[in-house]
Formats: sequence, structure tokens, C-alpha cells
Amino acid sequence: MTDGLDVSGGPGVAGRSARLAAVDLGASSGRVMVLEVGRGLLQSREVYRFSCFTSYDAAHLVLDTTRLLADVETGLRLAAGEGPVDGIGVDTWGADFALLGEDGALLGPVVSYRDGRTEGIEPDVWGGIGQQNLYRRTGAAHQRYNTIFQLAAEQRGLSPLPGRLERAAHLLMMPDFVAYHLTGVVTAEVTAASTTGLIDPATRDWAWDVIEALGLPRRLFGPVVQPGAIVGHLLADVAGRVGLPESVPVIAVGGHDTASAVAAVPAIGADFAYVSCGTWSLVGAELAGPCLTEAAWRANFTNELGADGTVRFLRNVSGLWLLNECQRAWRTEGLTVDTAGLLEQAALLPPGPPFDADDQAFIAPGNMPARVAAAAADVGRDVSGPAELTRAIIDSLADAYARAIADAARLTGQAVNRVHLVGGGSRGQLLCQAAADATGLEVQAGPAEATALGNALIQARTVGALSGSLDSLRALVATSKTPISYLPQLPF
Repeated sequence: MTDGLDVSGGPGVAGRSARLAAVDLGASSGRVMVLEVGRGLLQSREVYRFSCFTSYDAAHLVLDTTRLLADVETGLRLAAGEGPVDGIGVDTWGADFALLGEDGALLGPVVSYRDGRTEGIEPDVWGGIGQQNLYRRTGAAHQRYNTIFQLAAEQRGLSPLPGRLERAAHLLMMPDFVAYHLTGVVTAEVTAASTTGLIDPATRDWAWDVIEALGLPRRLFGPVVQPGAIVGHLLADVAGRVGLPESVPVIAVGGHDTASAVAAVPAIGADFAYVSCGTWSLVGAELAGPCLTEAAWRANFTNELGADGTVRFLRNVSGLWLLNECQRAWRTEGLTVDTAGLLEQAALLPPGPPFDADDQAFIAPGNMPARVAAAAADVGRDVSGPAELTRAIIDSLADAYARAIADAARLTGQAVNRVHLVGGGSRGQLLCQAAADATGLEVQAGPAEATALGNALIQARTVGALSGSLDSLRALVATSKTPISYLPQLPF
């Protein structure tokens, strides 16, 4: 196990394209992509997709990390079987973390942020710091699943392995945990770390005063690294299992998947808002520095850190999780729930009043159709069948996007003249058109694989296959992956 990392630059593939592996892990599924990247070249292909399984352990919802790491290795082995790999980057969802002992072994399972252990725990954290003061220091919006609240739960023994926090030597966010498995190097990639609620967005380092005020051991928090740094190289045993040379670098990318997705937004200029839509929808604007005003705090906007010193000023909105959970419930009832068919039927229905898709009542799994129907009923919308529920979800997501984009522009003073909608949600014509109608702005949809593209672009620059600013990386996306334009048609 090693602390520290090499930031001297990649092995160098200047003058030719690079073949890069992007490990892209969502909270419900993961994939390994192979991307060929060079000047004027950006091609991608999925080589392996898998589910990220959760189960209950000691009444807590936990991740199957053994299976996850095995699946990552399977994907890398398949990538290696098709040709050389010049680099590996890992991005994942935020907030969740692994705790390692002095021997580097995992101390108990990783608890999912959707577990209920943080419910009602926020006042215990705020009591010693103050909620608004905490925002001034970290820029993190109040989300009860943030790492800061999960750690408070650990301190109170709400854990599958009570007392492990005192025995832990390292806390690793999920992209850092996977990178550690591959390299044996302990780091804290800054974009993932910024989802903890424990990072100072001005210094882009740990907010040590907050950590000390909460009584958390300093030893848990490793060296912060920026996207583009080389974390390390493959361990011998990992290299042997996946069929790659030990010399292959593992490169810090936008470790939080949204950071990688926003890095690949095909935007020209700064007058845009983004929606990164997958399990969650992350909606906001890109800034040069944090916005820590009282108005931003009251509007519950978070300042997550991005590539090249940027800040992702955004609001978390429940994304396709709502529809995915409804589909899971319908399948258990024996109903046919083909996504394309559902959306076609929903498109034939008129829009109706939206419910609050931001409500934290939608975080936990289980019986989502009933919760959506109840939320719709609260705003006077009577829905029952799958198509009606699907339409209500789409309308409500679009409304939440419009509110978040308007608020981001108002709070920052930044002009917004178009919306870039990337991620899996960009494939849905109904959602894209609803977003255009709700915002009154042009929506440019795609690429759907933005997260993997952003992951690979940062890698490519590190190994020398690309150069230049974030704008130049985005220009390559814009010319390689032409977005689909949706113009407002009808008032929402």
C-alpha cells in the first residue's frame, strides 16, 4: 500500500492516437469502454456491462464490492484481448466510501448512500458547526446521503461493523477504491472528494477545520489529486489477471461521474447550462470559482469541483431512478415494461402538473409507483397505469430542470442561452423535448456516453494524445458526436 503518486506526466504517445479504457460505474450498473482518442479522432465502444449489486447486511443496504472489482477486471481483460491499452481511468457515483485497515484490507462492506442510516442525523452535524457556516466552508448542499452524514452515522455505530471508523487507516471514495485495487496507491481524487461535504472548494483541499470539528481522524483523508494526475501503475497480480503490462498507468480523471460527463459537454462558449441525466440528474452551470452566497445555500445548490479548476454549481434532481424503480416494481407484478414502448405511450398523453422530483422521499428503493402516484395526487394529477406514471415522471423531471437552470442563472449572474443534456437520458426524445418546452431554451441532446468520453479525454491529454484546454477537448466532442437539437414547441 502506497501513499502519494506520480504527477510527472504519462508514458507519452505523442504523434499517435491512444487506446484508453474507461471504467464507468453507476450506482446501479457499470461498464468498461474502450476509446480511441487522438487529434480529430474520438471513437468509443462498450466491451463489458454489468450490474452493481446491493443487498442487506446487518439491516444496512450494502454494495457487493467483491463482485464489482471482479467485473472491473473482467472488463479490462476483455479490453486487453482486443489490443494494447495506454491508460485506465475510473469514474463512479459520489458520496459512498470504503474504509481500509492498516493492512489495506476492507473493513466491512461499503454502505450504499440509499441506506436509511442518515435519516434525521443532520442536526447532530450542524450542531457543532452551523448549517450555513458549513456551506460557507465546503459549498456542499444539504443532501442527507453526503459522506459527511454517513460518517456521522458511523460515529454513532450505525454500521454493519460498529467501531470500524476508529480502526480505519484510510477512507477511499469509490473511484479511489477501485484505483487502489488496481495500483495499491491511496489517493483522493478531488471531484469525487467534493461530494463528501468535507472539501474546501476555494483551496481544492480538505477542509481540515471541519474535519477536526467533527472529531474525524485526519489519517483517514489521503492526498488530494486533480484530474490528469497519474495515480500509479498496475499491480503485478492485477496485471497478470487482466493480461496487461504492469507499466499501464491508472490516471485520475473526473472521478465523480458527473465531472467526467460535464468535461465532455460539446459546448462552445460559456453561456450554457448542463443536465447530466442518468440514475440522477445533475443540473447547473460551470463556474470558474465557487458560489457560496446565502442565496445559493438557501436554494440548495452544491459546489462540486470539476476538471481544470472548474466548479460545477448544480442541484441534484432525481433522474431516471424514478422510472427504473417503477419498472422494477412492475416487473415483479408480471407487467411488460419495455422502456421504448412506455415512452411512446407516454408521448401520446398530454402533459400535466408536475410533482417535486427533488423530494428526498424518492431516494430509497421500494414501491416507487405508489410514491410517484401519491406525489402526483398531491398536485392534483390522477395517475395509475405505467404510461401515465411515466408521463408524470418525465414532466416533473423537465420542470425540475427548468427551475434549477433558472435558479443557477439567477444566483450566478451567468447567461444561459442553451442547455446541453448528456448521459443516458439524452436518448429519450420525450424527455429532451419536455426539457426544451419547460426551459424555453434550445436543448442539445447527447452524447449519451459523455461520462466515458470525458474520462478518456482527460486520460488522452495526460498520455500526450491530446493537448490544450477543456474548451479544446470539448471541441473534439462537438465535431465527433453531433448533438440533436430540440427547440421549444409548446408552453409547459
